[in-house]
Amino acid sequence: MAVPMRRRLLLVGAAAAVLAAVGVGYSIVAVGRPPESAYATQKVTPGDDTGLYVRDADGYVVLQRGGLDGLAKGDETPEREGTGLDCFRFYSAGGTSLCLTPHGGLQPMTTARILDAQLDEITTIDFGGVPNRARVSPSGRMVAWTVFVSGDDYATSDFSTRTGFYDTRSELLVKSLEGIGLFIDGEYRTPADANFWGMTFTDDDNVFYATVSTGGQTYLVKGDIEAWTATALRANVECPSLSPDGTRLAFKKRVRETVDDPWRLYVLDLATMQEHPVAEERSIDDQAAWLDDGTLAYAVDGGVWSAPADGSGAPRLIAPGASSPAMVTG
Repeated sequence: MAVPMRRRLLLVGAAAAVLAAVGVGYSIVAVGRPPESAYATQKVTPGDDTGLYVRDADGYVVLQRGGLDGLAKGDETPEREGTGLDCFRFYSAGGTSLCLTPHGGLQPMTTARILDAQLDEITTIDFGGVPNRARVSPSGRMVAWTVFVSGDDYATSDFSTRTGFYDTRSELLVKSLEGIGLFIDGEYRTPADANFWGMTFTDDDNVFYATVSTGGQTYLVKGDIEAWTATALRANVECPSLSPDGTRLAFKKRVRETVDDPWRLYVLDLATMQEHPVAEERSIDDQAAWLDDGTLAYAVDGGVWSAPADGSGAPRLIAPGASSPAMVTG
């Protein structure tokens, strides 16, 4: 049924207001943050200090020392040291970090700061929208981001996303995956309603996985940057995250057709294309990170939790008051 023009305009206006609120709200929090915060001073860098990096609740990216075995109720937050980075979304791998920050008020914008191992700036890119996902390839060469350009929730039907990437070696900048050659069920498609989100790269810095939504359905796509094609492999896969050994994808799967509590965290074996849920029963709206080949980390209920990727065990709180986990290894 067609949506009346007046209602359509109201929906667009409401979406714009939400986006503006995110940008303005973040700015207010940033301005009000105590300048003497210890996390505002750079004490650690991914190039010198390995371990779990997270975005603290106050907005600064920190290295957390300890907590990976799980924290019980009442345990103190493990020691954290600041990077000096103020980010809304963060990720780091292979000597490259990506820091996404919203700004712009009524016309939301995102600044992507691409940083080296010492957190010195490589380049800065500005584009429209509110930051939502950040990822760096294992080598550190490729960085990718997803922003909301309308709406603010994947569970609703009125959102629109834009996903882009940057090659730090060639300096190739692609601000949107829209326009890539898309194949679904063996047929070449050019859908006007396509939304891409949640890129994750293989170790060759050419092949990637992502989610595309079109016609009311989401698909896992396998993309090839050089060939500029993306092929749908499977339906109902969102925010894929490739394991360090390149054999599995963690993803969120829609299990309910409702706005509330719609997703569960799953793992897909790429050799057999068999999937299984992890031992986490809460709805997860995050692109999970891999702490190692056997453990996932993800943000839920105001903290970062971990769970075994094989479906065994139970979820553990590892970083309270945090988000955007990234395990930096030597």
